[in-house]
Amino acid sequence: MTAKYFWEDFPVGDKRLCGPVTVSAEEIIDFALKFDPQDFHIDAELAKHSRFGSLIASGWHVCAMAMRLVCDGFMLETAGLGSPGVDKVRWKQPVRPGDSLSLRALVLSARRSESRPEVGLVHWHWDITNQLGQSIAEIESTGMIRCRSTA
Repeated sequence: MTAKYFWEDFPVGDKRLCGPVTVSAEEIIDFALKFDPQDFHIDAELAKHSRFGSLIASGWHVCAMAMRLVCDGFMLETAGLGSPGVDKVRWKQPVRPGDSLSLRALVLSARRSESRPEVGLVHWHWDITNQLGQSIAEIESTGMIRCRSTA
């Protein structure tokens, strides 16, 4: 695939909107059974008696859904080179079955790599919201994206 977006296409302040995606109880349970099998993620009846009052998605599932939203939104068309890591994750509100998630990606900083001038670094802030516009999670991370030129 030929890339549509390069590092130069992500200036500071750039915003990308992604989604929505609706989360089902089955998806919540399937993810949790594999990766985070706490009662309030895998058993709707037991979850009623938890502090959440119902089944909720694992925070790690929320992160995975956020990544999928970004991939579908623009990253799969980007000359992406991976990421050196995530700086911050905050889970602010539970995600429940039937919630519809959207994501706003904001470029906080963008610079060319000093050691590899063909690589640009983009520091993102992702705000994941539900169908009510409530912020349910925030993620800050850095992505590496190939530059169009080394100039």
